[in-house]
Amino acid sequence: MNVRIASTDSEIDACFPVMCELRPHLERTAFVAIVRDMQKDGYALAYLTAPEGVVSVAGFRVMRTLFCDSFLYVDDLVTASAARSKGYGRVLLEWLKDRARMEGCAQLHLDSAMHRKDAHRFYSANAMQTTGYHFHFEIEPRVPWKAR
Repeated sequence: MNVRIASTDSEIDACFPVMCELRPHLERTAFVAIVRDMQKDGYALAYLTAPEGVVSVAGFRVMRTLFCDSFLYVDDLVTASAARSKGYGRVLLEWLKDRARMEGCAQLHLDSAMHRKDAHRFYSANAMQTTGYHFHFEIEPRVPWKAR
């Protein structure tokens, strides 16, 4: 098993089938361009490979806020449904923790949708704490994504 940062367009594209299990609204034709645009703001895409190919993917960034100084924020964390319960998610989460340490972060944060009960069990089993709620407000009209 090998965790790498997707740096080429082909590596980013290879992450799409796993990422779209978590983010089904994404379109493959725009995926690389979206990731490239997000990289301008510090986003990175890590992926774990196994003999069957890319099995787990995490999008993350280092952030700094007044409430906890520097932390690694995980935007996306998903293991392919056919590859779950084989330890891949745990390996990628441990890699993210190591990356946070390497970046000088004191914490790792992520949000998880309320309906993702299996993910919540996974996070709890890996010593993550539930510390709050995430709120949002829809701003209308929604504008389709476009490169800056």
